[in-house]
Formats: sequence, C-alpha cells, structure tokens
Amino acid sequence: MPLSKLQFKPGINREGTNYSNSGGWFDCDKIRFREGFPENIGGWVKLTDSAFLGIARSIHPWSALDGNQLYGMGTHLKYYIVEGGATIDITPIRRTVTLGVDPITTDAAGSAVLIITDTNHGAAKEDFVTLSGATGPIDDIPVSEINVEHQITELVDANTYQITVTTTATAGSVSGGGAAVVAEYQINTGLNTTIIGLGWGADPWGAGGWGDAAITTTVGTKLRLWSEDNFGEDLIICPRDGSIYLFDTSVGISSTNRADEISGIAGQVDAPTVAREVMVSNNDRHVIAFGTNDVGSAVQDLLLIRWADQEDNLNWEQLTTTTAGTLRLNTGSEIITAREVRDEILVWTDASLHSMRFLGPPFTFGQRLVAPNTSLVGPNAVIAFDDFTAWMGVDQFYIYSGRVAPLHCTVEDFVFKRLNRGQLQKVYAGTNQNEAEIIWLYPSTASEEVDSYVIYNYEQNIWYYGTIVRTAWQDRYFEETPIAAGDDGFVYIHENGCDDGSTTPATAINAFVESSDFEIGEGYHFSFIRRLLPDITFDGSVADMPQATVTITPREFLGTTYDTGDASAITRSATVPVEQFNDQFHIRLRGREIKYRVESNQLGVFWRQGIPRLDIRPDGRR
Repeated sequence: MPLSKLQFKPGINREGTNYSNSGGWFDCDKIRFREGFPENIGGWVKLTDSAFLGIARSIHPWSALDGNQLYGMGTHLKYYIVEGGATIDITPIRRTVTLGVDPITTDAAGSAVLIITDTNHGAAKEDFVTLSGATGPIDDIPVSEINVEHQITELVDANTYQITVTTTATAGSVSGGGAAVVAEYQINTGLNTTIIGLGWGADPWGAGGWGDAAITTTVGTKLRLWSEDNFGEDLIICPRDGSIYLFDTSVGISSTNRADEISGIAGQVDAPTVAREVMVSNNDRHVIAFGTNDVGSAVQDLLLIRWADQEDNLNWEQLTTTTAGTLRLNTGSEIITAREVRDEILVWTDASLHSMRFLGPPFTFGQRLVAPNTSLVGPNAVIAFDDFTAWMGVDQFYIYSGRVAPLHCTVEDFVFKRLNRGQLQKVYAGTNQNEAEIIWLYPSTASEEVDSYVIYNYEQNIWYYGTIVRTAWQDRYFEETPIAAGDDGFVYIHENGCDDGSTTPATAINAFVESSDFEIGEGYHFSFIRRLLPDITFDGSVADMPQATVTITPREFLGTTYDTGDASAITRSATVPVEQFNDQFHIRLRGREIKYRVESNQLGVFWRQGIPRLDIRPDGRR
C-alpha cells in the first residue's frame, strides 16, 4: 500500500474540539512555525552581568550623543540604566534630611536590627534609604555597615522604621550616630502584585503586630509600572500616577547622577506634578503627559492630556507665544495608555480608543474618537509598529490600521480562560520582527507572575503559545534579536543559541508540538501502523548527536482513553548537519485514531518537523 503523508495545517487551533481540528496542531510549547512547519525556538543568554532589584516592567532603548547604547529599565523597586551589561541605579530621590541627635538605636542584644528615628519620614516598607554621616560604632556595630544604602524592613510608625545590618548588637537599646546623620530617601517603591480589594484579608494583611494600627503610608492597589521616552539624549521617566522625572545623560551615567523631578528643576514653568504616563512626540518634539493635573491644581485628572512647549521639556505655560496646551477626552473615566504611531498618537481609555494628531498653531493637537466600546487589559498590552497596532482586550484581540477590527485568534478561548484576571496589568506586548511575530506575555491562573505567552505570526496568519517567565520585552534594537527581562534579576538576549542560558552551565529547553486526533484509514475499521518514515532536520544544532523524540499514540474511539501502553516513542539521532532523513522505523500500533507528537529536551538541539509518512494497513473492525 502507498505510504500516508502526515501534512498538518500550520499554527495551533483550540477553538473547537480536539477532533474538529483533525489534520492540525493542537498543543505546543516553545515552538514556532516556519513556512508552515513547526520548529523549536532559539535559546537565550544573559545580557546583564549582575542582577537588578525588583521585577522589571519596562525596557526602553536609546543612544547618547557619545554613541553609548543604553537601556532604561523600571522595576517595582527601582529605575535602572543598563550600559554595557552593567545596571546603574538612577532611582529619583524623594527627600534628603539631616536627622536629629543620635537617631539610630539598636533593637536588642544579639539583633542586627536598627531603629531609625525621622519625624514624618513618609517611607514605606521596602523603600530604600541611604544613610551617611553617622559616627560610631553603635553598640559594636561599625559605621561602615550603617553609612550605606538600606532597604527598610519594617515600619514602626510614622516617625520610626527598621533596617537590618550584618553585625549584631552587644547590649541592645543603645542610641548613637551623632548629630550629622543624613538620610536620603528614594521615591517610594511600588507594588509587585496588584492588590484586589481593600477589606479584611487584602494584602499586605499581617504586616505589623497583632492589634497594631494599620500603617497606611503610600497605600496603593495597582502595580508599579513605568513609562519613559528620550528627549534627545536625555531620558524622561514617569512611575504610573507619579511625578515626571528627567535624567540628564550629559552629566554622566552613575548612581550619583539621579533622575530629577521636572516640577522641581530650576527654570520649569507650570510643569505637571503627577501623571499616569509620559511620552515624547517624535514628529513635533513635544513632551506629553497623560492623566495629569491641570495648571494651578494638584488634583490628578485621569482624562486630561497636557503637553509642554515645542522643543522645551520644562516650559508648560500656555501662552500665545508657546505651543503648550491641554485637551480632555470626553469618553471613559480614565486613560489607560497611549502609543505613538506614524502620524498620530493612539490613546486608550477604559471605554474607547482616541486618535490624537498634531495640528499646529493655535491648537497644536486635536483628538477624535476612533472606536467606542474597545477594551484593553493593561497599559503594556498594546504594541504599535509599521502600519498597524495590535492589543489584547478583556476577551479578544484587536488590530488597528486606520480602523479597529477584531483580530481572529485560533487559541482565543484557551488564552482568555487561563488568563489571571487579577493581574491583568502585567500583560506585556512586544514584537520579534525577525520572525514576523507579535508576542503577549501574560500570567496564567496558575501564577501571580507572568509565566505564559501567546504569539501571532502576522505573515503566516497563525497563532501558537507556550510558557516562559518574562516580565518585559524589547524587540531588536542594539542587539540583532529581542531582549527580555526575567524574574531573576537578569535581562536576556533571546534567539541566541539553542539552550536556556539562565543557569551555569546552560540547560536544555523543553519544546514540543502535538497534533489533534485524526483518523487512520476510514475510521470505521481498525488500522495497523507498521512503519514510520520521519522527516526532521537538525540543521542549526550544536550537539554532536542531536535527538528528537516522536511519539504516536493510538486510541479506539473519540472520547476513549489513549492506549498509552501501545504508544510508540521513537528517538531519532543524527549527526550535524542533517537536512532530512528517510530511515524507517518498524513499529506496531493498532487503533482507529492517533495523535502525533515531536519533542526535544537535549542541550544544543535545533529541530524542524517536515512531512512524516506512515505505513498503514486495514486491520478489521474490532
């Protein structure tokens, strides 16, 4: 009998049942499709040399005038600049104060906890403070451990907090430090997990002692997110619903050169004191604040948009001699995010999408409603590039190329049913233009952190998905391939090699693709499979003997259990490079339906599935 070719439809389809997708692929992890055929994705290696603090929620590339290649990166604890693999802390300073006499007290004998006294310190647990000028030692704790940066471990009250050093106190309850202790506070840290609810049991439940009054300093319910853009070689950053800051690159990139609050810089006029998001309009060189406070008011208006004078990031005064101005959106209750595309700025509210365009004097910018009743799951769930913009809504994907339309997705039900809706702000969209892919990183219901992804290949118009822990993404810029931030404090260069470079030595990437059930023969009779002729290439592997495992699993009828005892798992080895092979494998499988799976978990392996063939013969009705 002739051999039967297994030609599967490209992409993953889970919108129907397993059987209704017969002839297609149904499940996968860490694979993509090239010209319709599945292959495992590339590996990743570390870009940064040392770990940063916190979970990264943004990555922004730009170049200084001296040619330095820089990345801005915001975490829930700090803001960094990545330069040449080094992470430099430029987190803005909130307050610098000289403390009272002997403001440092040891906790108890044998304890490494220090209690710092500062009236109305305004700090929150996990904030960072740098102490200097302390004299000592204090209760045998050397000042070299005191006059450094600390992370606040506990809040005692509005006037005192605790830090932890290395050396333990000898006597306990000893005060010291002298009269010249200076405390330099960085801006309050943000949340790493969205808090749902404000009542009993809401995080951070249990902080402090039983029966103690709640410490409400900097209480928030939303994730710490950042927006940033470069104004020339300088960097403008904004923690969501916080102040706008300017980092002057010309002063030098070091931890002693911090980003400064724009509203406090000499020469500023009417600069906003709070904003949801900030952007630089590249076509006309305006700094734009979204969801900001109006001139003369300290109250944040979540639908108000303001912009500074053209080519001047400090002058926000609205005069006939400046192009500074404001406009307010009239649909929705809050701005979610904004993205600049080729000739317009798209602004999402919680209920609509608006287009903001540069008009020139006297209005500078105008806006129009593009689409009502359009949703967006989070500020980073949208990606704009080339001629279109795509984003994840609360129950479907959308695309905009002049008008808004739903983006048909063959794994939509699968993705949205397993999306952790309590952590939607963590969804992060990016592109991999080398592979014509849009990727959404998202947290599944099994995790509070991002652990999954879904990809739309816009050239092949197909979808596939997988699991990975990446919290921020940036397409190729200085690197030839994308980079992404892990939850381990490192940034990784993706599509680099074949393996997982987060460990030393590197570990293998587990990748697989599995078909839907399909009938062999007419489905009424049993069929007998006696041979498999695989078609896999290992070109691109670096292992001496790369391997992939093909598993064929039969069952009698749809709905019955798979006959795993009769499954055939075949490991294929080849010497690099191998374009394809046609060796036969003699197997013995019997059933009415089968599924086909190829996978690998070996170091240095790259594989691509072609068109395998089966030797199938009729084998009776039972």
